[in-house]
Amino acid sequence: MSLSTHVLDTVAGSPAAGVALELRRGDGEVVAVAATDDDGRHSFGDVEAGEYELVFAIGDHFGSREFLDRIPVRFRIADGASKYHVPLLVSPWAYSTYRGS
Repeated sequence: MSLSTHVLDTVAGSPAAGVALELRRGDGEVVAVAATDDDGRHSFGDVEAGEYELVFAIGDHFGSREFLDRIPVRFRIADGASKYHVPLLVSPWAYSTYRGS
């Protein structure tokens, strides 16, 4: 099962490159530390089924922590044979996420 993400900066209307990411298991153990590429994407490769939290360092990306700093997205991977994609559409004041394809 593969896990990936894509961060889109809705203020600039473009991918958010260089966003620091942390992938944690449900118990808080850090599984991976990475950053989005020039297209705002990152693939974590294969991960096991279970609970995870993906933390996006959005305050660093926007250079402001007036409202949002770190955005944690908790989710469960139930099917080890499926692809999981977690897009994040974000501004310094709001965000939206969903299970992508």
